[in-house]
Amino acid sequence: MEKISKFIHFHYLTKWVTLAIIIGILTGTGAALFLIGLDWATNTRESNQWLIWLLPLAGLLIGYTYHKFGYKVVSGNNLLIKEVKQPTERVQFRMAPMVVLGTIITHLFGGSAGREGTAVQMGGAIADQFSQPFKLTEEDRKIIIGIGVSGGFAAVFGTPLAGILFAFEILALNQLIKKGLLPIILAAFTADYFCTFLGVGHTHYFIDNVPSISLPNFLWAIVVGIAAGLVAMVFSQSSHYFSCWYKQQIKFAPLRPFIGGIVVSLAVYFIGTTKYIGLGIPTIQTAFTESLLPYDFLIKLIFTVFTLSVGFKGGEVTPLFYIGATLGNALFWFIPLPLSLLAGMGFLAVFSSAAKTPLACIFMGFELFGLESVPYIAIASVVAFLVSGKWGIYLN
Repeated sequence: MEKISKFIHFHYLTKWVTLAIIIGILTGTGAALFLIGLDWATNTRESNQWLIWLLPLAGLLIGYTYHKFGYKVVSGNNLLIKEVKQPTERVQFRMAPMVVLGTIITHLFGGSAGREGTAVQMGGAIADQFSQPFKLTEEDRKIIIGIGVSGGFAAVFGTPLAGILFAFEILALNQLIKKGLLPIILAAFTADYFCTFLGVGHTHYFIDNVPSISLPNFLWAIVVGIAAGLVAMVFSQSSHYFSCWYKQQIKFAPLRPFIGGIVVSLAVYFIGTTKYIGLGIPTIQTAFTESLLPYDFLIKLIFTVFTLSVGFKGGEVTPLFYIGATLGNALFWFIPLPLSLLAGMGFLAVFSSAAKTPLACIFMGFELFGLESVPYIAIASVVAFLVSGKWGIYLN
């Protein structure tokens, strides 16, 4: 019996370690190619801003493609969550190329979207293709989707620890921690390594001044968390409401991003700047060093909610980073904490609240900003998470 037990244990380790490494390599490579494509799309758009006028046609193309070929994968991250909670059928592989191309097209022509959702969907879709060849049970499928999610998140942001916790939090894998922890960890670090190995770098942000924790500073961190939670709640509720509203008003799905593209193009023209479309990374970086317009976070929120609600593709997380960092920047006028610290707290607290992933955000704070800032980020992220209640960007 002891020999049989050892064989079973060895077989378990071999299977999951092999799957985790293979999926990590595929996801990290895919994320690297995706990030290269995204950089190309952003640079091309900024050098040829007339492309923004073609956003309606790009929206029509994305909408028709999903209507014709991608109706089973159009719900994106929520489909992965649903398959973990109530497994029904394998996630179609087409989710990966469709969301990658849809996101690059969205950015090329001027939509306001992110990249995390794309990387997570790509990772989940790639991972689930192994469920049938390896004859995985429903429980095992939950783990393998978690492997893909952690790998995608880790690779696209360069934060493997946050990727691990992100997978456990949004997929609610707590009951599978004993069985799934090792492969999910391996996939996150493997994906991050291969993305970096292929020469793809990640954006760096810096908090240059972290005061010691005191009672007043503790209370100010709570205030930041409350503000971040309220803003995240507005983002989440608006996203769900307008997504449903557009579906009711415009029955033919391809017309939604077409009409939405017209609105976004005109809005960019009349505002006279492209700072609120795309990822907005230059503005995020500036939020850590210079005072910005106090309403930047609100305009980015409106652009992103509208872009994603009408059917363009991309994630919510980088826009949430933008909204949070510029919110923290605006709070500098009222809160006596360093500007870069406020931007960093907002950066992660809004994401924590909207995605319902406070632990992932705390560890992401450590990976991005270092250990000194973690107490402030933890306070703001947890408070924001509590303030927003049940409202989040993902399926409840």
